[in-house]
Amino acid sequence: MLSYLAKRLVFGAVVLLGTSLLTFLIAFVVPADPAVAMAGAKADPQTLAVIRRQLGLDLPVYRQYLNYLDRALHGDLGRSYIRRQDVARLIVRRFPATVALAVCAMTVALVLGVAMGVAAALRHDRAADRMLLGASLLLISTPVFWLGTLLLIAGGLYLRSFPLGGFDGARSLVLPALTLGLGMAGYYARLLQANLVEVLAQDYVRAAWAKGLSGARVLLRHALPNAALPLLTVAGLDLAGLLSGVVLTETVFDWPGIGRLAYEAVFNLDIPLIMGTVLFSALLVVVANLAVDLVYVWLDPRIRPAAGV
Repeated sequence: MLSYLAKRLVFGAVVLLGTSLLTFLIAFVVPADPAVAMAGAKADPQTLAVIRRQLGLDLPVYRQYLNYLDRALHGDLGRSYIRRQDVARLIVRRFPATVALAVCAMTVALVLGVAMGVAAALRHDRAADRMLLGASLLLISTPVFWLGTLLLIAGGLYLRSFPLGGFDGARSLVLPALTLGLGMAGYYARLLQANLVEVLAQDYVRAAWAKGLSGARVLLRHALPNAALPLLTVAGLDLAGLLSGVVLTETVFDWPGIGRLAYEAVFNLDIPLIMGTVLFSALLVVVANLAVDLVYVWLDPRIRPAAGV
């Protein structure tokens, strides 16, 4: 187990290193000048030169990257060019709003997706199965920004039951959580239905039926845990993506999360903030991937020998 964990940690470190390098190079080759973004288009050359020197932009590219990497290893993601605040502090300040939205959206997705998937699998090749899979396909195909705008107009403008944007208590979570959760629920329903139909046809499930066990017991104890393993992998990675910030949804609902922060950073060419949000997102994905792998090994003993556990 320790050797497997060590390999995954090394792999995660390589991913983070590659992400930081790639993000730095992309930010460096962008045809825009952060000094101009800070001082304004009408700033004189002397002022721009002073700003570039203060920011270290006059150093060679490799020196800039090594300096950034050294600071990042010590928890310093730099200082925002536009906001004039520590990037790490800005991310930490926005993270709770993103966590609240991610948890609510994942709850909607899992509850609705599992319910639809189980119902469709138990009625395989029937009208209910086709209707549920059709509804899931519709949910998957609906663009997030369009669904968010539609819910915002219906729930906030016409019904006046929910805020039109921003964070204003628990009601503010309903519309953005539905926007994110419905699309994921459609995908989870199709994934679970396909796996559950296959599992229900296995010999050990038929043996459980033959022993006279109740349908609920067979489903919950024997079929669903095995059918849900692929869903666990996908949901873990989706949760990491939600915690990293969802730019479109947070922009539509003016949600004060990391996605909105990343959007503003790109719009203002705030390179330290761009790199900080991307690196933080990559860290969440790596941690989620590691957690899912460990849980997967724990739940499915069949893959432990292959993993060296």
